[in-house]
Amino acid sequence: MINGKKLVIVLPAYNAALTLQKTYGEIPFDIVDEVVLVDDNSSDRTVEVGRSLGINHIIRHDVNRGYGGNQKSCYDKALELGGDIVIMLHPDYQYTPKLIPSMAWLIANNVYQVVLGSRTLGRGALHGGMPLYKYVFNRMLTFFENVLLRQKLAEYHTGYRAFSRQVLERIDYAGNSEDFVFDNQMLSQIIYLGYEIAEITCPTRYFEEASSINFRRSVVYGLGVVQVSLVHRLCKWGLMSSRMYRPRK
Repeated sequence: MINGKKLVIVLPAYNAALTLQKTYGEIPFDIVDEVVLVDDNSSDRTVEVGRSLGINHIIRHDVNRGYGGNQKSCYDKALELGGDIVIMLHPDYQYTPKLIPSMAWLIANNVYQVVLGSRTLGRGALHGGMPLYKYVFNRMLTFFENVLLRQKLAEYHTGYRAFSRQVLERIDYAGNSEDFVFDNQMLSQIIYLGYEIAEITCPTRYFEEASSINFRRSVVYGLGVVQVSLVHRLCKWGLMSSRMYRPRK
């Protein structure tokens, strides 16, 4: 626990057998109460490795639901376990678990309700090996989103995110996409409902075993991001409505 609040780490996994142990080994268990591993029908030994590490809460999808579908299972389980703070950490060792205490502290002390580990604050992204085209793509999309969502975030596309229970219970993430644009929809919902988002500089690693989407999927994701941003602005202007922005509570 941290400041009396239960901390749950969720690991959305797909073919993470080679990196799961490294990621798990850096989790600060002096403050982390539970770890949830959700395997999205991997073709490798991700589940077996998770069991060997002693992870108590392992969910395996019978079919591949996609990145968004994986996260839905992660957050549902974390809330079921009574998590007050939920941090999503990719088990591909691309992000360091050593930032968990800092991210959790901001939520535990009611400074922010949402915290992102940003790769583009400072030189973390390119220094860590992010391909140049992905970096440029990231910066262009982020600029577009900041204009339409009226924000000043360094990036919207990090996979390292911390949420308070209040946020997860209030936004309707269950109705979001099962694909990668799920991430963007969540941030759009959070911003739409008036929550402020903190960012922490996060180093990143790009290597062969780290998960990454290809150019075609990146383009599909980018088009989805543009659509989400446009819908967000039109709803704010009162020119359309979307169930996505209806709070659950």
